[in-house]
Amino acid sequence: MNVLERAREIFGNDHYATDACSIVIEEAADGHAVVSTQLEAKHKNAVGQVMGAVYFTLADFAFAVASNYDRPMTVTLQSSMTFMKACRGTKVSAVAKRISEGGSTCFFEVSVSDELGTPLARAQVTGHKMRPRFPHGEGVEDPYAEQAYLMSL
Repeated sequence: MNVLERAREIFGNDHYATDACSIVIEEAADGHAVVSTQLEAKHKNAVGQVMGAVYFTLADFAFAVASNYDRPMTVTLQSSMTFMKACRGTKVSAVAKRISEGGSTCFFEVSVSDELGTPLARAQVTGHKMRPRFPHGEGVEDPYAEQAYLMSL
């Protein structure tokens, strides 16, 4: 199973992102992820525009995938989002990129845009790397074992 398939398997348990919002993982790598959703009526607000929560959920999910790639579980400490423009397209994507990482924290920027290249929002996320409950790294057959274990509780 390749990295993308494994990420989709693990994060398929995030039913809000994958089921309710129909978000799909397009790319997954160390410190980087791309997620997207095809817009539907359920993504629109009362005036027919894309809900801000859709952009925020895309950014949060992209951060989750990028920050939990082959690492101990990472959770959000703080996040903020600036909304820039209204969506003109039919598909919205979020690209998460790790900017900095320390011993227990990490910092990511997430750009949200439509398929036409319209910049919709930008998020900044600070994450906290949880203390591993069992070993990670070289020699560990399944780097996602801790996430799978914690999600099974």
